[in-house]
Amino acid sequence: MKFRGLIFAATAAVSVAGLAPAAAAQELVLGYITAKAGTFVSLAKTNEIAAQIAVDEINAAGGVNGKRIRLEKFDSAGNPKQAVVGVRTLARDKNALAIIGPFSSSEARVAFPEGERQKIVTMPMASSAPGLAEPFKFAFRNTSNEGYMFAQVMKTLEMEGIPAANAAIVYVTNDTVSQVLGTRIFPAIFERAGIPVDATVSMQLKAFDLSPQVSQLVSAPTDVVAVGAPPEQAIKLVTEMRRQGHPGRLVGGSTIAAPDLPERMGEAGNLTTLPTTFFAGLNKRTRAFAAEFAKRAAAAGERTLPAQFDAATYDIVLFYAYAMEQAGVTGDADKLEAERAAIRDELAAMKNFPALEGPISFGADGDALKPVYVLEINDGEWKLLQTHGVQN
Repeated sequence: MKFRGLIFAATAAVSVAGLAPAAAAQELVLGYITAKAGTFVSLAKTNEIAAQIAVDEINAAGGVNGKRIRLEKFDSAGNPKQAVVGVRTLARDKNALAIIGPFSSSEARVAFPEGERQKIVTMPMASSAPGLAEPFKFAFRNTSNEGYMFAQVMKTLEMEGIPAANAAIVYVTNDTVSQVLGTRIFPAIFERAGIPVDATVSMQLKAFDLSPQVSQLVSAPTDVVAVGAPPEQAIKLVTEMRRQGHPGRLVGGSTIAAPDLPERMGEAGNLTTLPTTFFAGLNKRTRAFAAEFAKRAAAAGERTLPAQFDAATYDIVLFYAYAMEQAGVTGDADKLEAERAAIRDELAAMKNFPALEGPISFGADGDALKPVYVLEINDGEWKLLQTHGVQN
């Protein structure tokens, strides 16, 4: 098939439910490490829907090199140890050509070395702690690191004339990326911006009562409160902030970028500002994807609004299909090692790929170079404040 033609023409999924299964010899297998439990389950469990949309579109258009794509799945439950098992199982037992996932930085930190041992590309859709892919040849991430993402938030506040004279930091201590945000990224970016940090407060993932932490913030209110946490903890935090009368603007990284955050935060979430790499209302293509995602998610009883991590998962399938087409991949067992390496090389050379999220390339550190959309919650809806183009 002419893969770039599919990218530009296919703006909605095509159902292939009525087609007979292709013979195994005619399939190209992609591994997929899902996370149907764990810290970020509210963001991770719908990614599979997006992956299947991409697979169905590609297969309906003729597949890759005349062969259909098939997903082989392994549920890590968000557990790093299981993510390692997943890489090994998909590489050795399922003969996957490349792997989608795992989701989190905690998983990627240990999955990447295993992918290197198995000589198979592993590509998370969400892991964003800085530097995790850089030491490895087979590690890529369809994500931008949180330092770069949060820097775009602060740049946007300055551009929009939004007050940010002082700041406080709240972060979760027992999650890898949340801790990195709270102890390294936020302090460094505030320091570069000349913004004093008046308070730093920590919490646990399962903390129910955040009134002690918020009391510390209320004793010296700041213009912005930066939160390093999954969405659930951010919701608890801003709710308690408003209950205690703290007026500051909640800002964060992409870890809190749940698409239904405005609804879940309610009025307390007004002005919450965060970076994302996908905005469903951006153009015709993103709206078509969002509509197909909503239809399938509703049928599965899941959240119907696509998150940036759903869009990133969709794009990973497109990346792999493109790389397999460029490399002339056959899926033959006796060529497996060479074809895995060829996929890696094509990804590294890929420039400005026309992805759903925007034009995407990969940097020398294995991370995606892609646009950042800075969003604000305004009266229960997302408002696009600024779009920041790709910066190498």
